[in-house]
Amino acid sequence: MTQGTRRAGVMEAIQRRINSRALQPGEKLPSIRGFAATMQVSPSTVVEAYDRLAADGIIYARRGSGFYVAPLTQPFAVAKVGPQLDRSVDPFWVSRQSLDAGADTLKPGCGWLPAEWMPHTQMRQALRSLGRAEEVLLTDYGSTQGAMNLRRLLARQMMDEGLNLGPDQVLLTPSGTQAIDLICRFLLRPGDTVLVDDPCYFNFQALLRAHQVHMIAVPYGKNGPDTDHFEQALIQHKPSLYITNSALHNPTGASLSPQVAHKILTLATAHDMVIIEDDIFAAFEPTPSPRLATLDGLQQVIRVGSFSKTLSASVRCGYIAARPDWIEALVDLQVATNFGGPSPVASELIYSVLSSGSYRKHIETLRDRLAILRSDTAGRLSELGIIPWLMPRGGFYLWCKLPDGVDSADLARAALADNMVLAPGNVFSVPQTMTHFMRFNVSQMQNPQIFELLEQALAEVPTCKGTGNGFGKD
Repeated sequence: MTQGTRRAGVMEAIQRRINSRALQPGEKLPSIRGFAATMQVSPSTVVEAYDRLAADGIIYARRGSGFYVAPLTQPFAVAKVGPQLDRSVDPFWVSRQSLDAGADTLKPGCGWLPAEWMPHTQMRQALRSLGRAEEVLLTDYGSTQGAMNLRRLLARQMMDEGLNLGPDQVLLTPSGTQAIDLICRFLLRPGDTVLVDDPCYFNFQALLRAHQVHMIAVPYGKNGPDTDHFEQALIQHKPSLYITNSALHNPTGASLSPQVAHKILTLATAHDMVIIEDDIFAAFEPTPSPRLATLDGLQQVIRVGSFSKTLSASVRCGYIAARPDWIEALVDLQVATNFGGPSPVASELIYSVLSSGSYRKHIETLRDRLAILRSDTAGRLSELGIIPWLMPRGGFYLWCKLPDGVDSADLARAALADNMVLAPGNVFSVPQTMTHFMRFNVSQMQNPQIFELLEQALAEVPTCKGTGNGFGKD
């Protein structure tokens, strides 16, 4: 028996006693020597096991006194990792199934590109350069607003598209999601009302629910939100915030038309409503579509973004572009919640890749590759009766109408039983109007088995009457 096996045996024995309540929270564990004799192992093995359990937060040490069972402080029940067929099909469905899936799981429902598509060579070169960096970069906290070189680069890119700002109006954050969370902490209070699209990115819903606000959904068409419904929602519900993707909308792939963008900004100004424009898919557009932040000049609009879709989801960093007074307040809030900006190592790594000429070529290659895949995948899905709602200008999503009567949640459960993760329509819909829609990631659908499993799952799921799409005017 190896040392690792003996240590695992000790850990399992302690864990079993805690789970059975033989050891209660706050109760002292058996002494190291006493338990070593009980388990017939060396005291050093018990010490290693106790240290591992302490690192996991299951027990804790008191100097000079021994080890004790940790208090029960988990606010949520700990779920078993892996696909869960009985899990509710809610806004967490796709995230939980995709993030916890094994390497052999097929993931046409996930929200990222395959690992082999990302710029590995540039990342490794940047990592080697970081190995020679000064100690302060490798060990110190990040500055409150984030690395100046990356903020300056982002400001210059936004100025190229007509948004006049300097690096002082850019705040780096640990991720795009945390950028939105920070803005919500700044602008919202429990009970406030927030406008979202129907459909919209499912994690917008999850995050807003965490902030205990009311969500009002507006039908989203092929040129943006239905402006009549949008105006009515402003009059009736008086929302303080609207959150959306202007370019390559998630999940539909649509982009704002100039007319809709102008109308939205006019209404937002008249009703004193702030807009969060999540620009995470901007790089995938062949030519820029209208941007609310650019048209507005960052008066009512806050832009957020990140690099997880084009560079790396492992080295995370997001950003916020906003009015100077709002940036100042957000900096203080970030200090309070994160004690500074994102990791200096992550910021420097991202800056190194973004500032290289190879990154532009990487993006161009992605656009070309995805254009071919969108067309090919749309054709193969159409053969199964799964019809794209529109053909996006770029990106990797296809928002599709399922065959008549097929419930996307039923289809997702059937596919999960075959180790395939799908993104059913209602996880994107606050009023649950997208029962017969599904979002597909074309970059994750190069395995022919996916289409075979889809055909099989379609044959297995029951059909029902009623196929309303829930969309507003186009």
